Amino acid sequence: MTQPYFIGLMSGTSADGIDAVLIGTEGAQSKLIGSHHRPMPAPLREEILAFRQAGQNELHRLATLDVQLAEEYAAAVSALLEAAQLRATAVTAIGCHGQTLRHHPDGDTPYTLQIGDPNRLAELTGIMVVTDFRRRDVAAGGQGAPLVPAFHQARLVSTGVPTAVVNIGGIANISLVTAAGDVTGWDTGPGNTLMDGWVAQHHGEPFDRNGEWAANGTVITPLLSALLQDPYFATRPPKSTGPEYFHLDWLAAQLSGKEAPADVQCTLAELTVESLARALEGQHLDVIRVCGGGARNAWLMQRLNDRLKGTPVTTTEDIGVDPEWVEAWAFAWLAEQTLAGLAGNVPAVTGAAGARVLGGIYPA
Repeated sequence: MTQPYFIGLMSGTSADGIDAVLIGTEGAQSKLIGSHHRPMPAPLREEILAFRQAGQNELHRLATLDVQLAEEYAAAVSALLEAAQLRATAVTAIGCHGQTLRHHPDGDTPYTLQIGDPNRLAELTGIMVVTDFRRRDVAAGGQGAPLVPAFHQARLVSTGVPTAVVNIGGIANISLVTAAGDVTGWDTGPGNTLMDGWVAQHHGEPFDRNGEWAANGTVITPLLSALLQDPYFATRPPKSTGPEYFHLDWLAAQLSGKEAPADVQCTLAELTVESLARALEGQHLDVIRVCGGGARNAWLMQRLNDRLKGTPVTTTEDIGVDPEWVEAWAFAWLAEQTLAGLAGNVPAVTGAAGARVLGGIYPA
């Protein structure tokens, strides 16, 4: 049987770049064949971040950014295929998450918005595109996020082993899989987004490499306590959030201005650790597997191990899956689900009225 190929594209809340993966699937098995990271051009990243707050001339800017992102996605696909020495005609479909600009799944008019024009992406690559995965779940009364728990269960968890998969991207989320295979999960709060914003503001760096700056600071206990008082942390799941909620203005409301910047960074790292730890406490787990950019933050991983004593905290690398590529792989898998007519959401996670086939299909 000819092995189908799928491509997964992910540009996360940090908007620092595009992760592209090439996946080979055969039956229920799949493997990572190639990967590529394309840094986001600075002007596009600035425009993405600007959309987290209301601004002027948004309709024109949105339409322009939609097209420009599709062109960046297409360039990432081209580089991925060139490195793999594979023709576009060999690829069944691209699963593209798109770039989230706003995520408001609650209230009288819930919505979520991801952009990256799939029409242009299909035209430029010559490959079918499956995208817009979140809105069907929202239409069914769900949060539209997180969508990765179904993939985590399918690809990252061993049968009969109660496991937590912790994704630390801009926002952190958890997938809890019981020994019986039941799945729950939710966004726990900020992952890297506040730390990234704070180090960019003070050092002009996109992230705190290995958490070295945070490790040189000291937790400001009153600040940590104040941040943890935010109602989001006490809200029961299903729940999801984004950087339009947890941003530097949210942090600034709790600062006096007299804090040492390194101490604030240390406190933000501890906020990520503590919010995750509280979500995982009381769960009967054999192992905790971390993926996402946070898995490369040595200080964060050390603090998680210290805080979650009693349960082994590893990364998905221990099962042969590079933590950097898990989310992009998840959207390649979701494209497979859509084309097979299978559900991609987990109602127990998102709160949707039922299982739904997700996404729109844009032929090549």
